[in-house]
Amino acid sequence: MIYPKIPLAQSIIEIFLSKGITTIIISPGSRNAPLTIGFVSNPAFQCFSIADERAAAFFGLGIAQQTRQPVVLVCTSGSALLNYYPAFAEAFYSQIPLIVLSADRPQSKIDIGDGQTIRQENVFENHSLYNANLQEEVSADTDLKINEAIQTAIHKKGPVHINAPFEEPLYETVSQLSVTANTIAFANVTQTISSDNLLEFATIWNNSSKKMVLVGVNDPNVINDKITQNFADDDSVVVLTETTSNLHHDTFINNIDTIITPFTSEDFEHFRPDILVTFGGMVVSKRIKAFLRKYKPQHHWHIDTLRAYDTFGALTEHFEVDPNLFFDAFLPVTHAVKSTYFKDLDAVKKLRKLKSAIYLAKIPFSDFKVFEKVIQELPTNSKLQISNSSAIRYAQLIDIDPSIEVYCNRGTSGIDGSTSTAIGAAVANEKPTVFITGDVGFLYDSNALWNNYIPKNFKIILINNGGGGIFRILPGHEESPVFNTFFETAHCLTAEHLAKMYGFEYSIASDEISLQTSLTALYAQNDKPSILEVFTPTLKNDSILLQFFRELV
Repeated sequence: MIYPKIPLAQSIIEIFLSKGITTIIISPGSRNAPLTIGFVSNPAFQCFSIADERAAAFFGLGIAQQTRQPVVLVCTSGSALLNYYPAFAEAFYSQIPLIVLSADRPQSKIDIGDGQTIRQENVFENHSLYNANLQEEVSADTDLKINEAIQTAIHKKGPVHINAPFEEPLYETVSQLSVTANTIAFANVTQTISSDNLLEFATIWNNSSKKMVLVGVNDPNVINDKITQNFADDDSVVVLTETTSNLHHDTFINNIDTIITPFTSEDFEHFRPDILVTFGGMVVSKRIKAFLRKYKPQHHWHIDTLRAYDTFGALTEHFEVDPNLFFDAFLPVTHAVKSTYFKDLDAVKKLRKLKSAIYLAKIPFSDFKVFEKVIQELPTNSKLQISNSSAIRYAQLIDIDPSIEVYCNRGTSGIDGSTSTAIGAAVANEKPTVFITGDVGFLYDSNALWNNYIPKNFKIILINNGGGGIFRILPGHEESPVFNTFFETAHCLTAEHLAKMYGFEYSIASDEISLQTSLTALYAQNDKPSILEVFTPTLKNDSILLQFFRELV
């Protein structure tokens, strides 16, 4: 076995190995050579080489998103480290474990004009759950900091930063370890909740005729079926889910914006909940946020082991436990309440569903039509990754097969790493992965394709409407050179040459017939990754979508 000669690198690598942290994403460089040599030389580690640090970080995020285990990002010194920040912030807000391991120059080389040198210590302080600023000399304190960083990433579900200074020479190796790494075992915290502690809240629940359960970003198959059925059996409970909630039942409302956008003030008041119960991560729908901020519930309870955001300015209780644990204790001390709350909203749901079908059947080829067709044609039991801005908002309007698992970077809602995340997620699981994206997000993260690990059955469906279509939907849109240049980022670019350069199968569609033919061919071809680019009319998409909401009543 070959080891780096530098003791600090040995200690870091051995502690990672003993903790079972073995997925390593390395961006090539010189200062991180001791770490690279150590990780790559040991077959126990699964190492990936991704040149662009921003793409590498989101690639690692995609793997961690799927495995729920920490992924290590290794980079050289200097500005390389800063390129991790977008994914680092996403990991913080999406509660995904990432460990950034940055190589640094010794402290004596900082701020003296040495090349490729910045102030790396605590550089992620605003979003890091733990910062381990190591010294060159290995000590008990060194091992403690490394162990605590790993433990924090695992149990607090988020990103941490380990900064390791190395002095030259960097490439020397030895055949024997010169350190004995100290692995520290931390006690696991056991979550408990007593039904006795819930009686006060059960009384409130049992005396309320209007209860709303709103589910944000949620992992698939984590909520017990008996819990969802209990909600479905109670006439006083309405459950609202989103595409990213990955929670399904026939009685649940999964197209929130379709339901509430045409509401009058009387409707909003009528459907104002007495109790709002939330769990899961970020909520996509801006309309439900506006509704609940203006028509606040008397009680808002959030259930999460770590955090509770006061998204609606009405938070009254944070239950710091897993949702399954909470409901398993809470629901037995509650009972169903006679109410028309579910019945009234379900009637609206049925009307909206009918109106939606009528509208979608008559509209011309456009973004909305494409999303309807693309989502309907997704393979069952596949994984769907969606980019931000228009893509995730259109997806919210279309019913999706319950067998499909859906993911989106909703922590910061940025476009910067959606493709890289999707590729990382595809690498981390055996199910076929489809990625739906817009043109601006795709072009912004085009270095994601500079990746030697993309599965052959990975599919990208790129909807190209010639610019940032989200800005045409938002208030303030006015056709002008300023808008087209500085907001919409109008362009005439396509993915054709990128696909050729990176070895993707490439096809196009520009109407319903070619879209259907291309989708069939897309899923039939699994010899190499594929891009299907769908061209839609820039100037019609916004009016078609806005008219949809007008015709729902």
